[in-house]
Amino acid sequence: MAQSVLILGGGLAGVACAHRLGDEGLPVTLVDRNDYQQFQPLLYQVASSQLPAEDVARPHRTIFKDYPMVTVVTADVAAANLGERSLVLSDGRTLTGSHVVMAAGARPNFFGVPGAEQHAFPLYSVADAERLRRHLQQSLQQAMSAQGPPEPGMVDVVVVGGGPTGIETTGALAELMHALSSTGQLAEPGRITIVDRGPALLGQFSNKAHDYAMRKLTKDGADVKLETGVAAVHPDHVEFDDGSKIAARTVVWGGGESASIIAQAAGPVPGRGGRLDVLPDLTVDGFPGVYAVGNVANIPSGDEDSAPLPQLGSVAQQSGRWAAENILRELRGEPTKPFAYKDKGIMAMIGRNAAVAEVGKHRHQVEGPVAFAAWLGVQQQDRRVPQLGMGLFRPRSRRDRRSRLGATSHRLGRGRTRRATHLTGPVRSDGRRSGDRLRA
Repeated sequence: MAQSVLILGGGLAGVACAHRLGDEGLPVTLVDRNDYQQFQPLLYQVASSQLPAEDVARPHRTIFKDYPMVTVVTADVAAANLGERSLVLSDGRTLTGSHVVMAAGARPNFFGVPGAEQHAFPLYSVADAERLRRHLQQSLQQAMSAQGPPEPGMVDVVVVGGGPTGIETTGALAELMHALSSTGQLAEPGRITIVDRGPALLGQFSNKAHDYAMRKLTKDGADVKLETGVAAVHPDHVEFDDGSKIAARTVVWGGGESASIIAQAAGPVPGRGGRLDVLPDLTVDGFPGVYAVGNVANIPSGDEDSAPLPQLGSVAQQSGRWAAENILRELRGEPTKPFAYKDKGIMAMIGRNAAVAEVGKHRHQVEGPVAFAAWLGVQQQDRRVPQLGMGLFRPRSRRDRRSRLGATSHRLGRGRTRRATHLTGPVRSDGRRSGDRLRA
């Protein structure tokens, strides 16, 4: 078989891998159901109408326009057979490679909670963010056009999960509700409640960060419900395992993730979270020529007593590049090397000009606007990262901040958000789409 690499997944890990292999002129076929790469950390800003969807996504054809050896196939994958290093597409085509890199990402894990899959809104893709934005817009429009107070739960939101996704979503929605109320568009702001089974918000961060997140969210009007699990999700309310209930027509699910279904049925026995267990060099044991990277893999941390590396964007990017380097080593007849993760730190946005970052291996903590600036600096260290959302951090006066929040609330409340869909448009002779962007 001619040497070629088949990559399933066009997210951070898959794109990083394809870029490195493309640099060496190795034939690569990248398969993804979407023809764009999304920047997941900013999806909550799409959902809350702070950003249009095109600001958090970049077309694959643009990313790889200078990589003639990288072929992008936009298609659904019906099945993966890692024993044969092949992918079966939904249109019946079968793709094979001398090497396969599984970078298929993750999906929400509802942990069997009754009604969660049917009624909750996950936030793992641009489509998820747009679906939540439209739902919020409709609910707010109904509340603002109703005679008298809104029905119980109409504009109230429950956010499940006290990690970065839940914190960021809660902060954005709390600020939005305050803006709608202060501008007179809502008689009373919607109630935003964040719930988590753990004893603190941002559990993977330090105690100082836990306290900062709690102070900021409660100051913005959010309610925090800790050491409590969700027992059931209904169309108009949420039940908790302590017997309490909250009326809410919107439930945002950030309570966990598992590997994609394709990866779980690809041949290897799934490990924790339905992810593929990998060896230190990122290969899948028993499947020669197969690598798994990013959120689809349980990647060893290098310490036998430690848990696998967390599902972070930095882990995905670095593991994607490392898998590419090991494939190149294989082709040169050299031994592969264990993945060595460079820990750049962790970060969460809690609101405008409010963030917490723990930077570097020793977790030096910074808060507020400086934390967001530090995060942007970390992202820009790698030239392969799409320049998405880079205009978000600008020092602003309090008046300017209120003005921007008011504009956001006006767009969401009045139905004037830019309507982002998916990447469309006829393909030109050069292989790119006309208007190669997310259309508004």
